[in-house]
Amino acid sequence: MPFRFQRLEIQDVVLIEPQVFPDPRGFFMEIYQQSSFFENGIRATFVQDNLSFSTHGVLRGLHFQKPPKAQGKLVTVLKGKIFDVAVDLRKDSPTYGQWVSVELSSEHPQMLWIPEGFAHGFQVISEEAIVFYKVTQEYAPDLDAGIRWDDPDMAIPWPIPNPILSSKDATLPYLKELRKDLIHQGKER
Repeated sequence: MPFRFQRLEIQDVVLIEPQVFPDPRGFFMEIYQQSSFFENGIRATFVQDNLSFSTHGVLRGLHFQKPPKAQGKLVTVLKGKIFDVAVDLRKDSPTYGQWVSVELSSEHPQMLWIPEGFAHGFQVISEEAIVFYKVTQEYAPDLDAGIRWDDPDMAIPWPIPNPILSSKDATLPYLKELRKDLIHQGKER
């Protein structure tokens, strides 16, 4: 199998390790294979690919897209290293408001599957990073939303204090301020 799937503390968030084939020229690896993902419970259909470049200390997030266009994301780092976070926003979930984090890097290729109903954010901990992610819904500006990166109720231990933020990210609401109709319902398991 070209991938190893590891469910994290929030079971629906999955760390995926691809099989890497190195040789003197470099390496080859698969980022996505539908049959392997489906066999491991990730039945996503990807409709858009995104790429971001950021420098040291930049924090992007915590972002999500509201229903009915909530996005699942498959995140990987093509260059550099990030501290990646997923926050459960499924109001019917036993882990609502909880978060998980991993470090993703180009040096040790891995991917993070973040299903619909989660906010996502990352901070660049290398000099720069190129982050690639596949999403299950196209970007819908009118449904774009987020929560504060420094929400004290979540107390996420971001590795770099005083991050570089966009003006939008600096003014996002706290989780307790979100309107309940913006929170994802979640799906039956």
